Amino acid sequence: MGTLKTEPARTRPDLLAPPVAAALGQWPADAPVDVDDVLVAPIDADLADTAAFCAAYEVGLDVSANCVVVAGKREGVVRYAACVILATTRADVNGVARRALDVRKASFAPMADAVELTGMEYGGITPIGLPEDWPILVDARVIATPHVIIGSGVRHSKIALPGPALGALPGARVIEDLARPA
Repeated sequence: MGTLKTEPARTRPDLLAPPVAAALGQWPADAPVDVDDVLVAPIDADLADTAAFCAAYEVGLDVSANCVVVAGKREGVVRYAACVILATTRADVNGVARRALDVRKASFAPMADAVELTGMEYGGITPIGLPEDWPILVDARVIATPHVIIGSGVRHSKIALPGPALGALPGARVIEDLARPA
């Protein structure tokens, strides 16, 4: 985890977006990962973007995961999903993600929509605490990673947790080749 100074995330709601703190407060007791294994670390908000973060905190791109919000329309209704991919890859938005959303065309959701609908800051959106009706599409490479670093819902911190925990989130679907090497 590089030079990050972590502690249990549920003890530091000041480092989490409100929906993330709420989701950790309702973490299932029978989850495959204990809530206290979900850690948070403060970071410089100006270094929240993946490349800058990894360089500044000595975190490998291969253990840094990004959560991108995608959208597509079906019968006039916009459908949203979150794609969780490693920073060494790029989401296959108009292939695999589009088919998973069951829409004709998918694209990255507009920033304003993603921020408003998630209650999280742009550049810090995380799959923990997303709207319940959104599918969370997790690339299989992510859950194969023993520990990953993801956003916390805000730009001034990051969450560290076992990769398999992301595949066990409510609404999560693990998908082979959701992403392609960057």
